[in-house]
Amino acid sequence: MDPIKVDFTQGGSSGKGKGSGKDAYLAPKKAGLKTLISIIGTIIGAAIAYYFMLPPLNFKSTQLYLYLGLVAVIYIALQVVLSGVIAKAEYTEYVKKKAIVPGAVIALLAVVVGVGMLISSVVFRANSYSKIIAVDESKTFAGDVAEANFQSVPVLDDAAAAALANRALGDLSSINKVSQFELSGKFTQINYKNAPVRVTTLAYGDIFKWLKNTGTGFPGYIVVDMVTQKADLVLLPEGGYIRYSTEEHFGKYLMRHMRFRYPTYLFDEPHFEIDEAGEPYWLCPVLDKTIGLFGGTDVKGVVLVNAITGESEEFTLDEVKSDAALQWIDVIYSNSLLVEQYNYHGKYAGGFINSIIVQDGVKVATEGSNFLAVNDDVYMYTGVTSVSGDQAIIGFVLVNMRTKEANFYEVSGAKEYSAASSAEGVVQDYGYRATFPILLNISGQPTYFMSLKDTSSLVKRYAMVNVQNYQVVVTGETIAECMEAYVQKLKQNNIKIDVDIDEIKDATDNNNPDNPTPDAPPAETKKTVTGKLTDIRSAVLGGDTVFFLQVEGSKKYFRIPAQRAENVVILNVGDTVKITYEKAAGAIIDADSVE
Repeated sequence: MDPIKVDFTQGGSSGKGKGSGKDAYLAPKKAGLKTLISIIGTIIGAAIAYYFMLPPLNFKSTQLYLYLGLVAVIYIALQVVLSGVIAKAEYTEYVKKKAIVPGAVIALLAVVVGVGMLISSVVFRANSYSKIIAVDESKTFAGDVAEANFQSVPVLDDAAAAALANRALGDLSSINKVSQFELSGKFTQINYKNAPVRVTTLAYGDIFKWLKNTGTGFPGYIVVDMVTQKADLVLLPEGGYIRYSTEEHFGKYLMRHMRFRYPTYLFDEPHFEIDEAGEPYWLCPVLDKTIGLFGGTDVKGVVLVNAITGESEEFTLDEVKSDAALQWIDVIYSNSLLVEQYNYHGKYAGGFINSIIVQDGVKVATEGSNFLAVNDDVYMYTGVTSVSGDQAIIGFVLVNMRTKEANFYEVSGAKEYSAASSAEGVVQDYGYRATFPILLNISGQPTYFMSLKDTSSLVKRYAMVNVQNYQVVVTGETIAECMEAYVQKLKQNNIKIDVDIDEIKDATDNNNPDNPTPDAPPAETKKTVTGKLTDIRSAVLGGDTVFFLQVEGSKKYFRIPAQRAENVVILNVGDTVKITYEKAAGAIIDADSVE
């Protein structure tokens, strides 16, 4: 390769061997062509990087600046390789000249990010950070928090829910898919048909199983009842596969699907929910940076994505809160974001200097969090402690995960993990581990409630610990037994509470997956449909054979277990039937009887 000497003191390129000024440099042969190739290569590299990085085209995203910097680096790297400077050091000045513009771009990006971080810093904007969430501190625990209803108190955590959900995967044998899928590992706690449940999608077992099944997608999802501890694999009607997921790849990978539709949006991590008819959706919270350029992360809306069709629709926060058709949406704010915002409120309400030196009134959330079902909404619960890091809480916070309504309740006592350790100490011979405690109101006494799990994450016992006196700790094989022991223990400590143990036994009789289905609602709430059967399908769900019946003139399916109506097993297409059901919406309706 014959070099070309370029001399800027002589007015530009002067041909081989000419020019001797201090600004002269050697350029490789066909330098112009190689620059063109570098530009084309950079465009291709930028497209590939965008496809995999998926940066939002939004100046409030640090990921955008990282992406632009990477594009500049790609151009410089191509110039280095194509010039041959690695083998011939005399081309160094040529490469330096070519790197001036992309280098300046990188420097400019660094300055913008640095300035953006500075103007967004909590050092200068502490007051703004403290107001990012409004917390009502005027309420009292006994007066505002309803006494515990054990029909809606969740007894499982993620690990226990996953253990039960793994068992439900066996129901895939009904469609010959038992070895093809596994759990995604990401659960969302929601209220479904007035019960706290955790829902999760499936994932492919490995790359080969992905290649085999990605053409159709995932056949269903799993629902784990947090009270009864029953896990069900819900298979979608024929043709209804979950095609868009965080577990997919390429065009059906959810975040890529969303990025190409909403290129400028900042998205929080999406989560899976189902509506009251069991239709699967992905909820993608839309974020905004409300303080400076990069600070004050908050939610300004949500994009709802149908997991089957990929169709999406955007809603504002006001629409989600006011539209009755969207009331099934339970989680818009992630618990990590809510904890972060509360910590800003607790630490910086008195200013940045106060948070570092005096620390008057400074408080932060404890190390963990959990979820409670309250009035058909899901609330995040976390204890609050002083910033000094002692082992006591000074209160706790409940935050509505759909509306961000936050309430602080002043209650002094043991931190959650200290209470969990106390409960584990009672059963240390068994090696049981406690779930993260939930704070309950037991006849005016703030009480930590938790489940005790074995090494397989299956619930074996329950425990209660008095918050203000965590030496009062009891366990029981059932919730009623645990409560009875708790009442006796409090009496021994001269604390009397008014609790009806028989009522608790009645309320928790169904907290066992082996118990039968509760009695049906009164007859006056029922509706009936009569007609000829046009389609019959069946699937094994939760160990029971469930039939799906379609009646002439309707596109809906009526679902009924064989154990509830044995005659359903001998029905054929064309038979005339009378189906009784509750008034319901959706593509699949639960039937009470079939005649």
